Amino acid sequence: MPPKRQTLKRKAERRPGNGQPVNKVLPVNIVFPKKNEGCLRLAAWNVCGLATSQKKGFKYYVEAEDPDILVLTETKANNETVDPSLKVRFPHSYWSISDKKSYSGTAILSKHKALSVTRVLPGHPDEASTKGRIVTLEFEGCFVVGTYVVNAGTGLKTLDAKNTWNEHFTTYIRDLDKKKPVIWTGDLNVAPTAIDLANPKTNWNKTPGYTEAETTAFKNILEPPSDAPEGSGKFVDVWRHLHPDTPHYTYFSYRFNCRAKNLGWRLDMFVLSERLLGRVKLCEIRDEVYGASDHCPVVMEIEGAL
Repeated sequence: MPPKRQTLKRKAERRPGNGQPVNKVLPVNIVFPKKNEGCLRLAAWNVCGLATSQKKGFKYYVEAEDPDILVLTETKANNETVDPSLKVRFPHSYWSISDKKSYSGTAILSKHKALSVTRVLPGHPDEASTKGRIVTLEFEGCFVVGTYVVNAGTGLKTLDAKNTWNEHFTTYIRDLDKKKPVIWTGDLNVAPTAIDLANPKTNWNKTPGYTEAETTAFKNILEPPSDAPEGSGKFVDVWRHLHPDTPHYTYFSYRFNCRAKNLGWRLDMFVLSERLLGRVKLCEIRDEVYGASDHCPVVMEIEGAL
Protein backbone atom coordinates (compact mmCIF):
# COMPACT_ATOMS: atom_id res chain seq x y z
CA MET A 1 0.00 0.00 0.00
CA PRO A 2 1.22 3.56 -0.69
CA PRO A 3 2.03 5.77 2.30
CA LYS A 4 -0.92 7.46 3.93
CA ARG A 5 -1.64 10.78 2.31
CA GLN A 6 -1.71 12.71 5.56
CA THR A 7 1.90 11.72 6.32
CA LEU A 8 3.07 13.21 3.00
CA LYS A 9 0.91 16.26 2.57
CA ARG A 10 3.57 18.93 2.31
CA LYS A 11 5.79 20.42 -0.34
CA ALA A 12 9.51 19.73 -0.61
CA GLU A 13 11.32 21.79 2.00
CA ARG A 14 14.47 23.44 0.66
CA ARG A 15 17.69 23.46 2.63
CA PRO A 16 19.41 26.87 2.84
CA GLY A 17 22.77 26.96 1.08
CA ASN A 18 22.61 24.09 -1.39
CA GLY A 19 18.95 24.18 -2.38
CA GLN A 20 18.35 20.46 -1.92
CA PRO A 21 15.12 19.25 -0.31
CA VAL A 22 15.40 17.93 3.23
CA ASN A 23 12.12 16.03 3.30
CA LYS A 24 12.53 12.28 3.80
CA VAL A 25 9.41 11.14 1.96
CA LEU A 26 7.93 12.08 -1.39
CA PRO A 27 5.53 15.02 -1.11
CA VAL A 28 1.96 14.49 -2.28
CA ASN A 29 1.49 18.08 -3.37
CA ILE A 30 3.79 17.96 -6.39
CA VAL A 31 3.02 20.46 -9.14
CA PHE A 32 4.93 20.77 -12.40
CA PRO A 33 4.33 23.27 -15.21
CA LYS A 34 1.94 22.11 -17.90
CA LYS A 35 3.42 20.43 -20.93
CA ASN A 36 4.33 22.79 -23.75
CA GLU A 37 1.75 22.77 -26.53
CA GLY A 38 2.58 20.42 -29.38
CA CYS A 39 5.20 18.56 -27.34
CA LEU A 40 5.69 15.09 -25.96
CA ARG A 41 6.96 14.70 -22.41
CA LEU A 42 9.42 11.89 -21.66
CA ALA A 43 10.62 11.04 -18.16
CA ALA A 44 13.21 8.62 -16.84
CA TRP A 45 13.63 7.45 -13.27
CA ASN A 46 15.77 4.90 -11.49
CA VAL A 47 13.23 3.77 -8.90
CA CYS A 48 15.62 1.55 -6.92
CA GLY A 49 13.00 -1.21 -6.79
CA LEU A 50 9.56 -0.49 -8.23
CA ALA A 51 7.64 -2.37 -5.52
CA THR A 52 9.44 -0.44 -2.80
CA SER A 53 9.04 2.87 -4.62
CA GLN A 54 5.31 2.28 -4.98
CA LYS A 55 5.06 2.00 -1.20
CA LYS A 56 6.84 5.35 -0.85
CA GLY A 57 4.58 7.43 -3.08
CA PHE A 58 5.74 6.59 -6.61
CA LYS A 59 2.24 7.24 -7.97
CA TYR A 60 2.21 10.85 -6.78
CA TYR A 61 5.14 11.65 -9.05
CA VAL A 62 3.57 9.86 -12.02
CA GLU A 63 0.28 11.70 -11.51
CA ALA A 64 2.03 15.06 -11.35
CA GLU A 65 4.38 14.50 -14.28
CA ASP A 66 1.94 12.59 -16.51
CA PRO A 67 4.59 11.83 -19.15
CA ASP A 68 3.81 10.41 -22.55
CA ILE A 69 6.68 7.98 -22.07
CA LEU A 70 8.11 6.87 -18.73
CA VAL A 71 11.38 4.94 -18.64
CA LEU A 72 11.96 3.06 -15.39
CA THR A 73 15.32 1.58 -14.44
CA GLU A 74 16.43 -0.72 -11.63
CA THR A 75 12.85 -1.94 -11.33
CA LYS A 76 13.99 -5.21 -9.70
CA ALA A 77 10.77 -6.62 -11.09
CA ASN A 78 10.35 -10.36 -11.53
CA ASN A 79 7.18 -9.99 -13.60
CA GLU A 80 5.42 -7.31 -15.58
CA THR A 81 3.42 -5.08 -13.25
CA VAL A 82 -0.33 -5.51 -13.03
CA ASP A 83 -0.87 -2.11 -11.35
CA PRO A 84 -4.20 -1.02 -12.90
CA SER A 85 -3.45 2.69 -12.49
CA LEU A 86 -0.32 2.32 -14.61
CA LYS A 87 -2.16 0.23 -17.18
CA VAL A 88 -4.83 2.91 -17.57
CA ARG A 89 -2.30 5.73 -17.91
CA PHE A 90 0.12 3.79 -20.12
CA PRO A 91 -1.72 1.29 -22.33
CA HIS A 92 1.57 0.10 -23.84
CA SER A 93 4.28 -1.29 -21.58
CA TYR A 94 7.54 -2.94 -22.52
CA TRP A 95 9.53 -4.76 -19.83
CA SER A 96 13.01 -6.24 -19.73
CA ILE A 97 13.43 -8.54 -16.75
CA SER A 98 16.67 -10.07 -15.50
CA ASP A 99 17.06 -13.82 -15.09
CA LYS A 100 18.45 -13.03 -11.64
CA LYS A 101 15.62 -12.56 -9.16
CA SER A 102 14.91 -9.01 -7.93
CA TYR A 103 17.85 -7.61 -9.87
CA SER A 104 18.33 -4.90 -12.47
CA GLY A 105 15.22 -4.40 -14.64
CA THR A 106 14.19 -1.81 -17.22
CA ALA A 107 10.74 -0.84 -18.48
CA ILE A 108 9.25 1.69 -20.87
CA LEU A 109 5.64 2.67 -20.19
CA SER A 110 4.06 4.52 -23.08
CA LYS A 111 0.89 6.20 -24.27
CA HIS A 112 2.03 5.46 -27.82
CA LYS A 113 2.34 2.03 -29.38
CA ALA A 114 5.79 1.14 -30.71
CA LEU A 115 6.33 -0.32 -34.15
CA SER A 116 8.81 -2.81 -32.71
CA VAL A 117 10.59 -3.63 -29.46
CA THR A 118 14.06 -5.05 -28.80
CA ARG A 119 15.26 -6.24 -25.41
CA VAL A 120 18.81 -7.32 -26.22
CA LEU A 121 22.11 -5.60 -26.96
CA PRO A 122 23.07 -6.99 -30.37
CA GLY A 123 26.54 -8.47 -30.60
CA HIS A 124 27.11 -8.71 -26.85
CA PRO A 125 28.87 -12.03 -26.09
CA ASP A 126 26.83 -12.66 -22.91
CA GLU A 127 23.20 -12.01 -23.78
CA ALA A 128 21.98 -13.15 -20.35
CA SER A 129 23.98 -10.39 -18.65
CA THR A 130 22.17 -7.72 -20.66
CA LYS A 131 18.67 -8.93 -19.80
CA GLY A 132 16.93 -6.35 -17.66
CA ARG A 133 19.24 -3.59 -18.83
CA ILE A 134 17.90 -2.39 -22.17
CA VAL A 135 14.64 -1.79 -24.01
CA THR A 136 14.56 -0.23 -27.48
CA LEU A 137 11.31 0.99 -29.00
CA GLU A 138 11.00 1.89 -32.64
CA PHE A 139 8.55 4.62 -33.63
CA GLU A 140 7.82 6.14 -37.02
CA GLY A 141 10.36 8.93 -36.63
CA CYS A 142 12.86 7.75 -34.03
CA PHE A 143 14.10 5.09 -31.66
CA VAL A 144 13.70 5.40 -27.89
CA VAL A 145 16.35 3.44 -25.98
CA GLY A 146 16.00 2.96 -22.21
CA THR A 147 19.02 1.56 -20.37
CA TYR A 148 20.14 0.62 -16.92
CA VAL A 149 23.81 0.53 -17.81
CA VAL A 150 26.20 -1.90 -16.15
CA ASN A 151 27.93 -0.59 -13.02
CA ALA A 152 31.71 -0.93 -12.82
CA GLY A 153 31.33 -2.29 -9.29
CA THR A 154 32.94 -1.78 -5.92
CA GLY A 155 36.68 -1.60 -6.40
CA LEU A 156 36.02 -1.52 -10.18
CA LYS A 157 35.71 -5.30 -10.09
CA THR A 158 33.24 -5.33 -12.99
CA LEU A 159 34.90 -2.61 -15.08
CA ASP A 160 35.77 -5.19 -17.74
CA ALA A 161 32.07 -6.07 -18.03
CA LYS A 162 31.25 -2.35 -18.26
CA ASN A 163 33.85 -1.91 -21.01
CA THR A 164 32.31 -4.79 -22.95
CA TRP A 165 28.87 -3.23 -22.61
CA ASN A 166 30.19 0.15 -23.75
CA GLU A 167 31.93 -1.36 -26.78
CA HIS A 168 28.80 -3.07 -28.06
CA PHE A 169 26.39 -0.31 -27.05
CA THR A 170 28.45 2.28 -28.93
CA THR A 171 28.21 0.17 -32.08
CA TYR A 172 24.48 -0.37 -31.49
CA ILE A 173 23.49 3.26 -30.97
CA ARG A 174 25.53 4.36 -34.00
CA ASP A 175 23.82 1.73 -36.14
CA LEU A 176 20.39 2.88 -34.93
CA ASP A 177 21.26 6.50 -35.63
CA LYS A 178 22.01 5.66 -39.26
CA LYS A 179 18.41 4.44 -39.62
CA LYS A 180 16.50 6.98 -37.53
CA PRO A 181 17.39 9.55 -34.87
CA VAL A 182 17.73 8.18 -31.34
CA ILE A 183 16.52 9.26 -27.90
CA TRP A 184 18.65 7.44 -25.31
CA THR A 185 17.74 7.75 -21.64
CA GLY A 186 17.77 6.08 -18.25
CA ASP A 187 20.46 5.48 -15.66
CA LEU A 188 23.60 5.64 -17.78
CA ASN A 189 25.87 5.00 -14.79
CA VAL A 190 28.51 7.52 -15.81
CA ALA A 191 29.35 11.02 -14.61
CA PRO A 192 30.65 12.45 -17.89
CA THR A 193 32.83 15.26 -16.55
CA ALA A 194 34.17 16.68 -13.29
CA ILE A 195 31.18 19.00 -12.94
CA ASP A 196 28.84 15.98 -12.82
CA LEU A 197 29.83 14.80 -9.34
CA ALA A 198 30.53 16.49 -6.04
CA ASN A 199 34.05 15.15 -5.40
CA PRO A 200 35.75 14.49 -8.73
CA LYS A 201 39.37 14.47 -7.57
CA THR A 202 38.93 11.82 -4.89
CA ASN A 203 36.78 9.61 -7.13
CA TRP A 204 38.76 9.72 -10.38
CA ASN A 205 39.72 6.22 -11.56
CA LYS A 206 38.71 4.82 -8.17
CA THR A 207 34.92 4.88 -8.16
CA PRO A 208 32.51 3.26 -10.62
CA GLY A 209 31.01 5.78 -13.01
CA TYR A 210 33.99 8.11 -13.03
CA THR A 211 36.92 6.34 -14.62
CA GLU A 212 38.89 7.19 -17.73
CA ALA A 213 37.49 4.16 -19.54
CA GLU A 214 33.87 5.05 -18.78
CA THR A 215 34.04 8.78 -19.41
CA THR A 216 35.99 8.26 -22.65
CA ALA A 217 33.41 5.75 -23.91
CA PHE A 218 30.63 8.25 -23.25
CA LYS A 219 32.57 11.09 -24.87
CA ASN A 220 33.17 8.95 -27.95
CA ILE A 221 29.43 8.48 -28.39
CA LEU A 222 28.84 12.23 -28.26
CA GLU A 223 31.80 13.09 -30.49
CA PRO A 224 32.93 10.11 -32.59
CA PRO A 225 36.73 9.91 -32.68
CA SER A 226 38.71 9.93 -35.92
CA ASP A 227 38.84 6.13 -36.05
CA ALA A 228 35.05 5.73 -35.70
CA PRO A 229 33.23 4.06 -38.59
CA GLU A 230 32.40 6.35 -41.48
CA GLY A 231 29.05 8.07 -41.08
CA SER A 232 28.99 7.92 -37.26
CA GLY A 233 26.70 10.70 -36.09
CA LYS A 234 27.07 13.02 -33.14
CA PHE A 235 24.94 12.87 -29.99
CA VAL A 236 24.10 15.51 -27.39
CA ASP A 237 23.82 15.24 -23.61
CA VAL A 238 20.74 17.45 -23.49
CA TRP A 239 20.67 18.63 -19.88
CA ARG A 240 24.37 19.52 -19.93
CA HIS A 241 23.93 21.30 -23.26
CA LEU A 242 21.20 23.47 -21.75
CA HIS A 243 23.04 23.97 -18.43
CA PRO A 244 26.74 24.04 -19.39
CA ASP A 245 28.11 25.30 -16.08
CA THR A 246 25.61 24.06 -13.50
CA PRO A 247 26.56 21.36 -10.97
CA HIS A 248 23.32 19.44 -10.48
CA TYR A 249 22.87 15.79 -9.58
CA THR A 250 20.38 12.96 -10.06
CA TYR A 251 21.73 10.43 -7.53
CA PHE A 252 22.41 10.80 -3.82
CA SER A 253 23.52 7.88 -1.69
CA TYR A 254 21.30 7.15 1.29
CA ARG A 255 24.46 6.94 3.37
CA PHE A 256 26.19 9.85 5.12
CA ASN A 257 23.24 12.22 4.65
CA CYS A 258 24.44 12.93 1.11
CA ARG A 259 21.26 14.64 -0.08
CA ALA A 260 21.34 17.29 2.63
CA LYS A 261 25.04 17.88 1.94
CA ASN A 262 24.49 17.98 -1.84
CA LEU A 263 27.02 15.19 -2.36
CA GLY A 264 25.68 13.66 -5.54
CA TRP A 265 26.29 12.41 -9.06
CA ARG A 266 24.56 13.15 -12.36
CA LEU A 267 24.03 9.65 -13.74
CA ASP A 268 20.55 9.86 -15.30
CA MET A 269 20.17 11.80 -18.53
CA PHE A 270 18.78 12.21 -22.02
CA VAL A 271 21.17 11.79 -24.93
CA LEU A 272 19.88 12.58 -28.42
CA SER A 273 20.99 12.30 -31.99
CA GLU A 274 22.26 15.79 -32.73
CA ARG A 275 19.66 16.40 -35.43
CA LEU A 276 16.86 16.15 -32.81
CA LEU A 277 18.26 18.91 -30.61
CA GLY A 278 16.30 21.71 -32.28
CA ARG A 279 13.04 20.04 -31.24
CA VAL A 280 13.86 20.04 -27.51
CA LYS A 281 11.84 22.55 -25.52
CA LEU A 282 12.72 21.53 -21.96
CA CYS A 283 15.04 19.24 -20.00
CA GLU A 284 15.00 19.27 -16.20
CA ILE A 285 16.13 17.29 -13.18
CA ARG A 286 13.18 16.86 -10.82
CA ASP A 287 14.98 17.22 -7.52
CA GLU A 288 11.66 17.97 -5.81
CA VAL A 289 11.02 14.25 -6.03
CA TYR A 290 12.76 12.70 -3.08
CA GLY A 291 12.04 9.79 -0.81
CA ALA A 292 10.76 7.15 -3.22
CA SER A 293 14.27 6.44 -4.60
CA ASP A 294 17.88 7.49 -4.19
CA HIS A 295 17.67 8.91 -7.73
CA CYS A 296 15.71 11.90 -9.07
CA PRO A 297 13.66 11.69 -12.25
CA VAL A 298 14.78 13.56 -15.34
CA VAL A 299 12.30 14.92 -17.86
CA MET A 300 12.46 16.21 -21.42
CA GLU A 301 9.91 17.73 -23.76
CA ILE A 302 10.32 17.40 -27.49
CA GLU A 303 8.24 19.07 -30.16
CA GLY A 304 6.28 16.95 -32.61
CA ALA A 305 5.58 13.24 -32.86
CA LEU A 306 7.85 10.32 -32.17
